[in-house]
Amino acid sequence: MSLTILIVDDHPMTVDSYVNLLSDDSFDTTEPTFLKKYNCETAYKTMLLMEKQNSKIDFAIFDVNLPSYEEANITDGIDLALTIRKTHPLCKVLLLTMHTEAFIVNRIIKSINPDGFISKSEVNFESFPDICKKILKGEVIYSDEIIKSQKKLTHRNLNWDEYDSQILILLSQGVKTVNIPNHIPLSMSSVEKRKANIKSNLLLEKGGDTELINKARQLGLI
Repeated sequence: MSLTILIVDDHPMTVDSYVNLLSDDSFDTTEPTFLKKYNCETAYKTMLLMEKQNSKIDFAIFDVNLPSYEEANITDGIDLALTIRKTHPLCKVLLLTMHTEAFIVNRIIKSINPDGFISKSEVNFESFPDICKKILKGEVIYSDEIIKSQKKLTHRNLNWDEYDSQILILLSQGVKTVNIPNHIPLSMSSVEKRKANIKSNLLLEKGGDTELINKARQLGLI
């Protein structure tokens, strides 16, 4: 049985390390075919080309932080994962990240529902092949840091969706409320309602954007 694995990371040595780890009799199959990509553009074009050719991708491994492909509005590994869910719906998806902030983790899980989601600080040469084998066999593998981060929102009974997460992240990046509709497809009134809801959940007392962001950072949400 053939096995095609797409690996995308902007560090070629990291990609080669993954290939070496997965080439060492990791799978009960013929030797895997590896597609090695280092940025969003080449990965995105590869996915579209293989869809056009009716060629399958069985397993995709994406770093979350990647050089963007602005022409296609593909900014990171999250967008690549969303794309491959459409172009290759049977493909297993593993995301690797250095960022485990609760809002980012929650956004990824809700929008992509990846088969694997791992903090890079928790994976090593020994565990990586085992994680990949389990995912290909149908298991869903989230690392401890990812689970812990996800629970931060659950414990506070905060029902955030992707837009709520993006609003808070944009505010933390210094984007003014009036400019947020330029970044996400929401009206000004929707942004203001969502922002008010976020504030009511996070701030017991009234406060401005600075107090909101400080509280979110204090809670480990961003």
